Amino acid sequence: MNTQLKDKITKEPRIRTTQDFHEQRVNQGRNVGLINLGCARNLVDSQAILGRLKKNGHRIVDINKADIAIVNTCAFIEEAKKESIDTILDLIELKNQGKIKKVIVAGCLAQRYAKELAAEFKEVDAFIGTPQLDKERVPEQVYLTPQHYAYVKICESCFNQCSFCAIPKIKGKFSSRTIESVLAEIKQLDERGVKEINIIGQDITAYGMDIYREKSLAKLLKAIIPVTKNIQWIRLLYAFPAHVTDELIDVMANEEKICKYIDLPLQHISDPILKNMNRGITTQGTIDLLDKIRTKIPQGSLRTTFIVGLPGENEKHFEELLNFVKSVQFERVGVFVYSKEEGTAACDMPAQVLDKIKKKRLDILMREQQKISKSVQERFLGRRLKILIDEKQRDTEGVYLGRSEYDAPEVDGLVYVHSQHKLNPGDFVDTIVTDAYEYDLVTEAVF
Repeated sequence: MNTQLKDKITKEPRIRTTQDFHEQRVNQGRNVGLINLGCARNLVDSQAILGRLKKNGHRIVDINKADIAIVNTCAFIEEAKKESIDTILDLIELKNQGKIKKVIVAGCLAQRYAKELAAEFKEVDAFIGTPQLDKERVPEQVYLTPQHYAYVKICESCFNQCSFCAIPKIKGKFSSRTIESVLAEIKQLDERGVKEINIIGQDITAYGMDIYREKSLAKLLKAIIPVTKNIQWIRLLYAFPAHVTDELIDVMANEEKICKYIDLPLQHISDPILKNMNRGITTQGTIDLLDKIRTKIPQGSLRTTFIVGLPGENEKHFEELLNFVKSVQFERVGVFVYSKEEGTAACDMPAQVLDKIKKKRLDILMREQQKISKSVQERFLGRRLKILIDEKQRDTEGVYLGRSEYDAPEVDGLVYVHSQHKLNPGDFVDTIVTDAYEYDLVTEAVF
């Protein structure tokens, strides 16, 4: 974002809160379409925006049928910002062609750069930022996921202050919903027939530290289990390593409905880089935590993410990370190059790493993980796996696409299910694994 634009702004004619936007009563009954960018947390925000609009009398339609087009933007890293800007430009072009009447920009990009955007994009009708998390009530939502699974956001922002991350600057202070509010939403989803809920937040392992003054995720999970009848899978997304408790590991190990899928963004393993990142955990602390998880949940699947190229990362630090990945054999790994985000501590650190070196390190790490992933997948050959069906594969009779408990929606691999019987989205089916690729499995349904 061009920071020089800040000096040119003298007023904020089109910058409003989401509350202001929803309380405006003019233009009710319009056709509204929304494009969601970014992660599942953004998707929940989009559902809340549409829910309020529907309650206020608007009709929710596909974007190509909309009078008003909303884009819910992401601003987490540079690539996300570019995607958001490109989408805004596309919508402006549609407005100029007369295909839509209004363009609304919501989300993290609008929250962080509203003034700059308002100056740059005169054709945009409003910038509304991010919805606030309601601690007490179930948000009005128009669900954008298939009917058989849903995301439930239990907290907003992050309890930590990682040096590379702008989320606390965008989202503000860490905030948790009450246990009662979360339970009420999950009961509603269960009554709708949802089979899988994905509990999300930037740091769900810090859940409750603001309102209950203690880490309360394990307590929340124990409260969820008894109220679920149709829901058979409860998946936890984004567990901050320094906040994982022994009680949480025990609950995950012992409760059948909780997927044995541990999404644990480690970001690095070298002590100097972990310190520069302000992760609140050491190399040895990370190793001890992984050993504990592997021991108590031996059938579990570990998913993690790493950042390469943080300022100060040298070849020795990267080699330590590469050897760590080879040693641990994670089931799922994502790798990002460090993105220099203004206003963060890492932005002004010395020893910034060249882009070409960052990309080289990413390629090396991902090539290694690809080999590991192939080996991990082959361990499933001949095994029996319970699969949740997501959809029928197009143009192929008797083949369905689904996921095991080790695969989160949208981010992990697929399971191809061959079945002589008709299957529907939301069905659980037992299968035998017949083939394995780097990220996907092929199975045969057994009845």
